[in-house]
Amino acid sequence: MQKVKQFWREHWAFVFCMALMFVFRSAVADWNHVPSGSMQPTIKEGDRILINKLAYDIQLPFTGHSLVKLADPQRGDVVIFESQAANNRLVKRVVGMPGDWVEMRDNELRINGQALLYQPGQGADWQENLLGVKHAIRLTKQDPGFSSFDPLRIPAGFYLVLGDNRNNSADSRVIGLVPRQEIIGRGEMVVMSFNPDHYYLPRSDRFFVAL
Repeated sequence: MQKVKQFWREHWAFVFCMALMFVFRSAVADWNHVPSGSMQPTIKEGDRILINKLAYDIQLPFTGHSLVKLADPQRGDVVIFESQAANNRLVKRVVGMPGDWVEMRDNELRINGQALLYQPGQGADWQENLLGVKHAIRLTKQDPGFSSFDPLRIPAGFYLVLGDNRNNSADSRVIGLVPRQEIIGRGEMVVMSFNPDHYYLPRSDRFFVAL
């Protein structure tokens, strides 16, 4: 006990700062390493993205339990969620909102009967206009079993999410709709990036890039 008291007297400031840091990361903001390419070209493998955990809720630290709802995810948001279906933390883009009718035919989305607009980009990349939210998607191959799904109505409290790398993403087409309570925050920007194909050297052009 005497050693504990001595340690506290000598290091209380450090312990206090560490506790504040863990509380901050748990309930306010955190960063997330992206190991896969399911969100390319928006997010690349090796990116570290900033998670705004106050975007939608005030959460009880270390639990993920919402104390106060501040807002709901919006169409086009890049959301981070703790997926029970996948048993993993995932990063995807909100496409379908509660009450929406969503369908896909040959990688082209239709929301509430309105076909989205697509413009070609570089290589396999296209620009998708998600009813006013323009962003890049990647179409690397045509998979008949993955590039289409029948009209689906999104029930209250759920969201349909897709990866921007449309034919290489285990999203709502695999894990199903995402419950609101699983969403822990919104991706705001790429804070830093390290290239796994080149000895994890930093990609300086991707530092502080908004999502």
